[in-house]
Amino acid sequence: MSASLSGMPIIDVDTHYSEPPDLWTKRAPRKLLERAPRVVRTEAGVDQWLVDGKHVFGPLGFCVIRKDASKKYGTLCLDTFDELHLGASQARARLAIMDDHGLSVQIVYPNILGFAGNAIMRLDDLELRNFCVSAYNDGIAELQREGEGRLFPQFLLPFWDIELSVRELVRCSEKLGLTGFVISDAPETWGLPTLSERYWDPLWAAAQERRLPVNFHIGGGGAGGVAIWGGASAASSASPGGNLNSGALIATASVQAFMSNMRCVTNLIFSGLLDRFPSLDFVSVESGVGWLPFHLDLCEYQFDESGVTGLALRPKEYFRRQIYASYWFEHDPRYAIEQLGPDNIMFETDFPHPTCLYPGIQEHVRNTLGALDASVQRKVLFETAQKVYHIALPA
Repeated sequence: MSASLSGMPIIDVDTHYSEPPDLWTKRAPRKLLERAPRVVRTEAGVDQWLVDGKHVFGPLGFCVIRKDASKKYGTLCLDTFDELHLGASQARARLAIMDDHGLSVQIVYPNILGFAGNAIMRLDDLELRNFCVSAYNDGIAELQREGEGRLFPQFLLPFWDIELSVRELVRCSEKLGLTGFVISDAPETWGLPTLSERYWDPLWAAAQERRLPVNFHIGGGGAGGVAIWGGASAASSASPGGNLNSGALIATASVQAFMSNMRCVTNLIFSGLLDRFPSLDFVSVESGVGWLPFHLDLCEYQFDESGVTGLALRPKEYFRRQIYASYWFEHDPRYAIEQLGPDNIMFETDFPHPTCLYPGIQEHVRNTLGALDASVQRKVLFETAQKVYHIALPA
């Protein structure tokens, strides 16, 4: 590794939590105990999450890292919890694997309820739905406490209820000490107002006041983001079809998931929301960065050609002020960094998901950032993440 990168801290801004089998059952009140999310083993010997006794919520945290730290390719997840690397679910083991790969801190996202709680919309019972969210947030607060200042999970919101969402945001921030949240970028899918409408302003105001970043994770938007939890029957007409575990379906779903974040960033820029909340940060998670120069050039062109009025800033100015993104798979993020500047781009691994940057993390960092100035390396690898999530590096 180049001298400037040797020993440099790394904040990995997108990883996932393969929720432990008892996360909900050990927190459920008696009347919800039999309906709370639980793991059951099928006749085929595969563990799966079952909610309300009938809703299958898909693979076990989408973990493909085995107990021996090897990676299984061509599948969405290993078959049983017995096979999963302990670091997928347990703080101490996660810290150990982070040490093995030179990672200082990780930002952590959910799995089985949907990357923004979107899969949970299949539950009709609001009491059960609300419990699933609050118990998840209690569980990740415990993970953060056990993480020795190195694990920062992002909390979920009961976004179907704006008043309850604000209360949960305050609870998670002020009582649980969590540092940010993830939310669907397409609540209109379920009959709710779009995020730029005034309906959501109490939530944005509470988040801005507490300096909590708003995370939009790919696959966490509208109904399309739920498809991967629905089994083979949920494959859309745009998919290659066939077995859910086929490489073609995994690749197609992964690529198409990026498109919702492109739409999301466009809406943020042109909606006026950023004028109303100028110090609220938004993060496009797991969406890469190579598309952003093209996308922002297009936004700038359309801004002029369409005669946009009523906005305080131009598209690129909004982006630089309060929108962020992260890269992992890209072999050369330098063009995006040069075009956009180094202040809005961060680094991630997506551990322990099927397409995660693993195990060659340090090699990838060296190959993608080694030729850049040390000041740029610091921003991409940890300084920007420190600013966005308001976290300190461990001593």
